[in-house]
Amino acid sequence: MGIGHRRERVDEDEALAVVELPLQLFARDLVEPRGHVVSVRALDLASRRERLRSLHLPGKPLVLPNAWDAASARAVVAAGFPVVATTSAGVANALGYDDHEDAPAEEMFAAAARIVRAVDVPVTVDSEAGYGLEPAALVAALRDVGAAGCNLEDTDHETKTLREIDEHAAWLRRVREQDETLVINARIDVFLTGDGDLDEALRRAHTYFHAGADCVYPITLSDRGALQRFVTEAGGPVNVLANAGSVAELGELGVARISHGALLYRQTIEQFARSLNALSG
Repeated sequence: MGIGHRRERVDEDEALAVVELPLQLFARDLVEPRGHVVSVRALDLASRRERLRSLHLPGKPLVLPNAWDAASARAVVAAGFPVVATTSAGVANALGYDDHEDAPAEEMFAAAARIVRAVDVPVTVDSEAGYGLEPAALVAALRDVGAAGCNLEDTDHETKTLREIDEHAAWLRRVREQDETLVINARIDVFLTGDGDLDEALRRAHTYFHAGADCVYPITLSDRGALQRFVTEAGGPVNVLANAGSVAELGELGVARISHGALLYRQTIEQFARSLNALSG
C-alpha cells in the first residue's frame, strides 16, 4: 500500500475521498502526533464541516435549495450551490411517509447517506427533532452517513407542542458534547408550533447558542420588523425560510443562511401533477 494507507482495504466512499484530499495530507502519512492513524474519510468529513461552518456569514447568506434524493442533490450542485441541505418533508414523502417523524429514523438516515454519496460538497441533514434518539446515537448516525451538519427542531412531535426550553437546551448541549465539529442549526418553532412570541423566540435563540448551536432558525418568521430585531438580538448566525424575502433583502438584514425547506420539493411535485394532467388531456 502507498503512503498513509495502513488498513487492509478501503471502501468505495473512502477511495473517492482519497482522490479529493490534497497531497500534503499524504506527506504527513495520515498519522496524528500520538501515532494514531487518521481515517481519510474522517479527514474529509472534518474538512466539509469546516467548510459548511465558514459559509455562515451574516449579511452574505448561504442559500440552500433543499434536496430530497440523490438526483435533486446533484441538481443543486450542478447549479453551483456549495452546500446541499435535505428537507425532511421531501425525503419522508419520497419514502412514502408524512413529515414530522412519521418515517422510521433508519430510513431517513439511509436516504441521507445516498445523498451524501452522490455529491462532493458538504451535506446538512434535516434531522427533525432527533427521532427520539439519545444524543450519542443521533451523532453516531449523522457521522456514519457523512453529514456535515444537521437541523434539530424544538417541537415534540408526539404532543405537537414546543419542548420546554431548558430541557431542549440540555439535549442540544449533549449533542454538542458528543461532537464538537458537527454544524448544528437549531430550529426554533415558536412561529410554527408556538404562539409566535418574539421574546420567547429570542430567549430560545440565546439559550440554544449557549448550549452549542452554530446557527438558529426561527422558521416561518417573515415580518420585516420582527425579523430585523431577531437577527440583531439573536446573538449569532440566523437562518430564515426563503419566502421571507429576496436574498439581497435578507442579506441587508444580516441573515446568514436561507433555506428553501420543502418549497422546491412541493413546486416540483405540483409541476409533475400539471404535466400528468396535460398528458391525460
